[in-house]
Amino acid sequence: MSKIDLIDNGWVDLVFEGRNKAYGAYQLRKNTGVRNVWSIIIMVALAALIGIIVGVNAIIEANSKEEISAEVELSQIAKKEVKVEKKAPVKIEEAKPVEKVKSSVKFVPPVIKKDNEVKPEEELKSQDDLNKTNTAIGSFDVKGNDDAAGEVLKAKEVIAQPEPPKEEETKVFDVVEQMPSFPGGQAALMSWLSSNIKYPVVAEENGVQGRVVCTFVVERDGSITDVKVVRGVDPSLDKEAVRVLKAMPHWIPGKQNGSAVRVKYTVPVTFKLQ
Repeated sequence: MSKIDLIDNGWVDLVFEGRNKAYGAYQLRKNTGVRNVWSIIIMVALAALIGIIVGVNAIIEANSKEEISAEVELSQIAKKEVKVEKKAPVKIEEAKPVEKVKSSVKFVPPVIKKDNEVKPEEELKSQDDLNKTNTAIGSFDVKGNDDAAGEVLKAKEVIAQPEPPKEEETKVFDVVEQMPSFPGGQAALMSWLSSNIKYPVVAEENGVQGRVVCTFVVERDGSITDVKVVRGVDPSLDKEAVRVLKAMPHWIPGKQNGSAVRVKYTVPVTFKLQ
């Protein structure tokens, strides 16, 4: 197979041997090699230029990303507030004056026990023993520091505060293991609503009808609270839907882990003209 030489134009002289070489076609083909060389040079130069442009753009984009990330980090650091922890002030308790306490003997209320179960300090003192001593009768056996002007120590009664309600008693659940239900089921609920709804006169005269979607909370005892309209139709229909839901009898409460809990429930109330 012969090699193709893009520069050598010897074949042109062979083709145009004995022909009119002054014709433009001869000159055009004679300069083909030069044109091929310049085409190759131009293509190589363009490829090199494109490569340089792509490389420069990549370097610029990389530097810009680094600058942006640095700016973001600096802005985040600047936004962070410096928290200074304040130490609680040291409380200096004032020296309390020593109370003047009178000596007293503990009063033991009479309790019927066996002799071997009564401790010596719990024995009930006789009236003669009490008359023989000037010691006062109090809640404790106290050796006082001022029997003349002192006071008899008394027991302070502490009233037990009710325990705060547990989280399960106050939390409102959306889904529980056993959902609350109307006595008799869903059919009984729809029947009760249809028989107790009073169609508003204004809505009936204007031909207004539709479905009002309401939510309420079934309490742990089955009562209904927090009735709200989440999608209304008309103010008169919305008001009637809230009224009839508040008037519902107690539900069977929902249960979670075997205990009654508060559960949020959604019910649509349909108003339809005959």
